[in-house]
Amino acid sequence: MDRDLISNDSANAHFAAFLTRLSPSAITRRRLLQVGLGSAALSFFGLPALAGPTGRAAIGFTPIGVSSDDAVHVPDGYTVQLLYAWGDPISNGPAFRADAGNSAAEQAEQAGMHHDGMHFFPRVVNGQPSSTHGLLCINHEYTDDGILHPDGMAEWSHDKTRKSQNAHGVSVVEVELGELGGAFRWQLVRPSAYARRITARTPIRIAGPAAGAPGMRTRDDRRGNVVFGTLANCAMGHTPWGSYLTCEENFNAYFNGLGEPTADQKRYGIRANGAGFRWHEYDSRFDVATEANEANRFGWVVEIDPWQPAQAPVKRTALGRFKHECATVVLAGDGRVVVYMSDDEAFEYLYKFVSRDRFDAREPAAGGRLLDVGTLYVARFDADGKGRWLALQHGQHGLDEGSGFADQADILMRTRQAADVAGATKMDRPEWLAVDPQSGDVYCTLTNNRQRLTPEPGNPRAENIFGHIVRWREAQGDAAADTLDWDVFVLAGDPENPDPARRGNSKGDAFASPDGLWFDRAGRLWIQTDVSGSVLNRGDHQRFGNNQMLVADVASGEIRRFLTGPKGCEITGISATPDARNLFINVQHPGEVAGGRSSPAAPLAGSGWPANQFAGVTGGRPRSATLVIRRADGGVVGS
Repeated sequence: MDRDLISNDSANAHFAAFLTRLSPSAITRRRLLQVGLGSAALSFFGLPALAGPTGRAAIGFTPIGVSSDDAVHVPDGYTVQLLYAWGDPISNGPAFRADAGNSAAEQAEQAGMHHDGMHFFPRVVNGQPSSTHGLLCINHEYTDDGILHPDGMAEWSHDKTRKSQNAHGVSVVEVELGELGGAFRWQLVRPSAYARRITARTPIRIAGPAAGAPGMRTRDDRRGNVVFGTLANCAMGHTPWGSYLTCEENFNAYFNGLGEPTADQKRYGIRANGAGFRWHEYDSRFDVATEANEANRFGWVVEIDPWQPAQAPVKRTALGRFKHECATVVLAGDGRVVVYMSDDEAFEYLYKFVSRDRFDAREPAAGGRLLDVGTLYVARFDADGKGRWLALQHGQHGLDEGSGFADQADILMRTRQAADVAGATKMDRPEWLAVDPQSGDVYCTLTNNRQRLTPEPGNPRAENIFGHIVRWREAQGDAAADTLDWDVFVLAGDPENPDPARRGNSKGDAFASPDGLWFDRAGRLWIQTDVSGSVLNRGDHQRFGNNQMLVADVASGEIRRFLTGPKGCEITGISATPDARNLFINVQHPGEVAGGRSSPAAPLAGSGWPANQFAGVTGGRPRSATLVIRRADGGVVGS
């Protein structure tokens, strides 16, 4: 994937300009800790049928060092179990073949490639959520077609297209903790009535204001209300009514075949050669010259009910169309649903959606419709540490026929252009968002921006190669508010680097390119990194080793390294059981090579993981996988 793509040439202000008045040491905790808490207006629902969040807990493990070897490492006293790797059968399906010889039909019954965001949905028994049995929803972001097929992308075919499409999307698998071989281990339940794959070919309903709009209609879907597939599924969210939100990010990579792109296509990064995927050769939907509107049907948040396998997923268009990274959900004090979202590309924006109606816990089945009617906002950050949410509503902030927007559906299909007009603040690749269960503060990772800006005097991060984490507090602690106060929680970097712009201000273990972000119920902030394979363990990034996961105490600012991954991987995806004694995380694209696709002639050139670390695992090529981390004494992970 081209992480250096820039599609935003608007004149809107850039967030980096607001750092010019502040040195790295002055940025952290500049404003928010002077503001009263006022978090009662937020409602958190991640742990159904349990008491509210406990008091903030300390970090209780000894941090580990950096690593550049080909294995996963965790602190002493913790165990790591491999649970679900690319190619594993979701139920009673076919086994993974080390030579990549599985067919397209077999891949549709197996784990997809490149695991990303995920969430554990506990089984509820007698009104209590289980910590030993439930469903995992896992995103599969994209494929490395160099090792997905025995001969890579040579002699591209209809079957290779289908196999690649079937390796994208989402897995829903049933998992259970039980005794196996004299020890307690997690395993997939096989067969399972719930297990299934949602792929780039699954029928998905389109709902909300853009459903049926002219720009959503195609030759195969004259009504514009059903689309085949979801893809580029990055991070996620989950709702108080128990559904899973999967986010379509780099959808532009799959569209090809056009000549000179239109202005709207350019704004979403759609270009003549895509990102080298060749689906358009055997699936005309992805040939923009043949079907120009198909691209409008991707770049949305997709809702899945994990417990209802017969129910079609739904693309919720009221949440806007862009390169969705994640969709973090809270309830405002009056019961309205608030969804925080990010657009993962350099110089793009932060968004939130506020539903018109309130969630009623007595009618959870009606919850999904709340995501179809409401107001989509985009963030404007001001230099004085204040900010405002700008409504992307037809007739407001210059969004009308005069600026090229026919109606609200048009705004939602062209959300980036609407945000340009409204005056949103450009950000450095906004990634995951997490809401502190203690204070209600919202945290967002800004992973990096290697595209050099024209620095203003005193700007410490003219070229933001290491990234940072920004946070804000909504007015009166109300997630539905339209104003906020912001500051920067931490500037990532190397404390030993002589260049102040690269030194950062981390209090504890050094890291770069923060990406995944998650609060556990005790208020510890888990940070996952995604340093690009083009710079991993090289130059200024050599100091950080392989990608990693850290834990931050947001009160003290202390950050400790908890996990390091194998060669070439990204650490991503995180969820826990309600008792916090089992932590699920994903290792994505171990062995990734600079340039994107591996050589089928040397599939193990970059990594032999996980077969090199876990006994009995089929190897032959590196495999993304879900891991379970537990304390050896059965205690709370991270404490």
